[in-house]
Amino acid sequence: MVPGSLGRLEAQAAETATAAITSAEQALNVFDLQAVAARTMRPAHYGYLQTGVLDDRTVAANRDGFSRYGLRARRLVDVRTIETSIELFGRKWASPVALAPVSSQRAFHHEAERPSAKAARRRDALQMISTLTNVSFETLMDDRQAPLWFQLYPTNDATNARKLVERADGAGAGAIVLTVDLLAGGMRRETQALLARQDAGDCQQCHDRSAGFAGYLRRKAMFDGLDLTRASALGDPGLTWDFVRRVRSWTKKPVLVKGVMSGPDADQALAFGADGIIVSNHGGRAEESLIGAIDVLPEVVAAVRKRVPVLIDGGFRRGSDVFKALALGANAVCIGRPYIWGLSGYGQAGVEAAMRLIDEELVSTMRQAGVTQANRISADDLIRLAANPDRGPG
Repeated sequence: MVPGSLGRLEAQAAETATAAITSAEQALNVFDLQAVAARTMRPAHYGYLQTGVLDDRTVAANRDGFSRYGLRARRLVDVRTIETSIELFGRKWASPVALAPVSSQRAFHHEAERPSAKAARRRDALQMISTLTNVSFETLMDDRQAPLWFQLYPTNDATNARKLVERADGAGAGAIVLTVDLLAGGMRRETQALLARQDAGDCQQCHDRSAGFAGYLRRKAMFDGLDLTRASALGDPGLTWDFVRRVRSWTKKPVLVKGVMSGPDADQALAFGADGIIVSNHGGRAEESLIGAIDVLPEVVAAVRKRVPVLIDGGFRRGSDVFKALALGANAVCIGRPYIWGLSGYGQAGVEAAMRLIDEELVSTMRQAGVTQANRISADDLIRLAANPDRGPG
């Protein structure tokens, strides 16, 4: 069991998972999968997955945001047939729930990202692959048998960023996802550091710091063959919106900007050539803004004005959460931690379970709202709740 000092991170899982499950099929919800991950994952790895920054209050804000909206239930609608499929850039997906990029998945399963890709294939789900994948993009494309989206973390060397994009493009990537929320440098991840202190394992076996940042990148499959002599950091605090234009010039595939948390930034992204927006605060891992991703979604959607797709991630745990994002104008929703909980406990079956559970909850929510097609969910299906005086303004 992970030490009790995790408190705020495990409260939900402990309350929901009243008894241990022994297979992915037994999970009632993704919190059951979290409870397994909390018991079985190395403390350092669990801390890396769960951490936010500073007091983790933005992690909590992502979850709190959903409580500001209620469902407008409708009755006596024929809801025997529910259609959850969506279309993005001309490609149809079975569900609006996509797998967000999560780096270094070998920390959670010995086969790294491969079970996730195979699960996405079984569920016909959109999947994004991190720059810091342990397995090559080409191998994962073979496992997925459909175009993966490649998430770009540019290092401070733009030449390597271009080579990463060109490699993913050449392998058949469906889109390039430029992540911008950490380019200026992140904030201190205290939960990760605290849990690492409590890990009795020999971390040096996998995390030899003697070779520096370049040595770290050499262990990542996408950096094979790249000149890393100038690489000293992920991102560059000197980058501006013009970098979006540069990435746009390196590929003919759609380019999305991930990490947008305001309407003005959405406008900027489109002005510099973005083909899509992903509303995200990196799951609370980027800044301690205390603002949930769902809270800024309406502002971003209003700024975009349906010119490009808008996706979102950050705190999604239930199908009802997904419903609310679609109602507020998102075209799709990305999950991260939930499928990694499943991966850690049960490999491919666990990833499939996480997606299945959320999809099932989405279907049941649609039935209660009297909406039979995911692309017809609208703001009329929600009721904005009054502010809770214990929490402050809604």
